[in-house]
Formats: sequence, C-alpha cells, structure tokens
Amino acid sequence: MRIAVLTGGGDVPGLNSAIKQLTMLALDAGWEVIGIRNGWQGLLDLHLDDPESRSRFILPLDRNVVRTIDRFGGTFLHSSRTNPSNVSSKSLPKFLQDSTLIKKRTDKDTFDATAHVLHNLEALGVDALFPIGGDDTLSYGERLYNEGFHVVGIPKTMDNDVHGTDYCLGFATCVARSVEYIHQLRTCTGSHERIAVIECMGRNSGETALIPAYLASCERSVIAEVPFNVDHLAALLVSDRNANPSRYAMVTISEGAVPKGGGVMEYGEADAYGHKKLGGVGQWLGDQLKAKTGIGVIYQNLGYLVRSGRPDPLDVMVTFNFANLAFELANKKQFGQLVRLKDGRYGNAPLSILSQGLKRVEIDKFYDAENYKPMIRSVLDMPMYLR
Repeated sequence: MRIAVLTGGGDVPGLNSAIKQLTMLALDAGWEVIGIRNGWQGLLDLHLDDPESRSRFILPLDRNVVRTIDRFGGTFLHSSRTNPSNVSSKSLPKFLQDSTLIKKRTDKDTFDATAHVLHNLEALGVDALFPIGGDDTLSYGERLYNEGFHVVGIPKTMDNDVHGTDYCLGFATCVARSVEYIHQLRTCTGSHERIAVIECMGRNSGETALIPAYLASCERSVIAEVPFNVDHLAALLVSDRNANPSRYAMVTISEGAVPKGGGVMEYGEADAYGHKKLGGVGQWLGDQLKAKTGIGVIYQNLGYLVRSGRPDPLDVMVTFNFANLAFELANKKQFGQLVRLKDGRYGNAPLSILSQGLKRVEIDKFYDAENYKPMIRSVLDMPMYLR
C-alpha cells in the first residue's frame, strides 16, 4: 500500500508523535508513506504538472525524516483550515479556474474542488488517507470516504470536542499547561489582592475551562454551555475573595462563553467552515467585574501557550496508540472509521458519528450552573477524564 497523512486545523502537541508512529508501522509493513503539507490546502493547491508544486506539498516519509519529530510540538507537515468543498474565488488556485474538476456551488459564491482532490490522490497512487484533525478536518475526510476513497481518521483538538470519542489528541497537555499557568497566576493575583480572569480555549465545549479549574481549585468556572449573569458572578467572586485569607479570587472562562442576553464574542472573517475567530469574552468580563466591584482585575488569555511545545507523556501514549489503531484498521481494510477512546478503551466508530451530535459538558454530572463552579461528586465507573 501507499498511504498519505495530513494534519488540519489548529496545531496541538502530539501531532508529530502520531505521524512518526504511523509512518514507522507502515514502513515496517513494507508500505510507502507520503506526507501532505498544509492539510487539505496541500491537496487543493497541488498542481501535478508543476514540479515545484509537487515539491512544495508532497513529502516522502522515511525513518530518517520522522526519526526525531516526536521530540517537538506542533506539526512538521504544517496545517491549514482549508475546506476543498467550500473554496472562495480568491482562494481558488489560478490553474483550477477553468478546470472541469471544480464545481460552482449554487447556494454560495464558492466552489467544490473535491473532484480535483480525488484526482490528485489517485494520480499520486495513494491507497489510503489518514487525516488528523478536529470536526472540520475529519468531516471532509468523511466526504472523501463517501466519494469512495479509503480514509481512517484520527481525532485531535485541545477542546476535546470531537463527537464520538472521549479523548482527542492535545487535551491532556492543554489541561496540564492550564493548571500550571493558573497556579503561576496566583502569585500576581494574590500579591495585589485582585480577581483573576483566565480565558481558556473552547468554542462549543467548556472542558478546557472546567477541568483545569477543577484540578487547580479555581473558585469559579464559566463554560460555553451555560450563559452567565455578570452581576451574580461578580457577587460570587467578591464573596470568594473576602473568604480567602490572601484576599484574591480566580475564575476560568471558555472563549465561547456567552453572557445572558448576549452572543458569542468573535471577530474577523469566517473561515471555510464558517467559523470566525473567538476571543475577547475574558477581557470583557474583566472590565465588567472591575466596574461592578471596584476590585482590580488581572486578565490572562492562555490561548496559544497551552498548545505550544512538546506533548506530555499521556498525550504521547494516546497518539502512539491512536496511530497503532489507525494502522491496524487500514491493514484489515476497515476504512471510513474514526479511531477513538470510549469509556477508557481504544476502539473505532464510523466517521459518520462526527455529525450525529455535539460533544459538550454534561452539566447535571459535572457542573453547578447556579454557582458557576465544577461539581464532581461521584466518579464511580467514570472514565479517567470524566466523560
């Protein structure tokens, strides 16, 4: 077999580990491996008749190429948020503008270049494709599978919100880094007797704000699933501060959190999957708290800090095992599958599971929505990350 691997969406720690492990297993089986640079953009912009384009987007993977990549974070194949089924006219490569392999979408001023992507994969002699990504990246992988191409998906996202799996690559490192930074912020917050507002990533799922708050013993956590009342939250934080001998309080907040009566705070132009950039709700909350309480506020957006650098050992273990499972499925010719962890066990499910729901915090099990705080009381028979 000849297989290809790509990474899409935001980078997370552990991507290089997955690429290395999958490559080594494939080479041991006598397969060929190529890396697609820049995610789906690589297959969109690839011009097979242009040697420079081939060199730019196609990288043969051997043992020497991947030997040390797992020692570093990010993805050495690079990434993008490209959706070949929804390409704007300004993003469409010039060599494709008159091609019969693209179709104008009737509902929008965009193009579907899936036929071009499939043509490139077939011309490259690729027998199976392994996309590593979140909902958006994997949903296009499902599209290719539905078109008849062999695909096995590997879930990654720091938000841990891919439906169908309890765990996504990058989440453990995100939690570990968040807990570390929260504790470090106690220094300044306590020294000046302030309130710390710590903004965490998380568009639809509040896990990246809730779990670090739980593990770092933050007084409050505002998550994406529950609209919050600023006045009520301010009163709670003032009470927390007064009860603390060091006279400070801390709250984590999801970047996708919504104040009651308001909307998600986002900016910029929507990407090919319809998402604008999130951010600003933490700063807004900090300004509101300071105005309403008269207490100084320290605002910190953890942002890219928690997705930079090397993965922690737990993420490395999961990435290696996801790669093992993905290889096993391809070796058995079981395609159209998503590798996953479910109830603490490795397994797989059809890629179609991605669109069967949203993965969000189970409020009744893990969250006190009235008081904006983690509430974990019973963990009997629950998996390690409480899913």
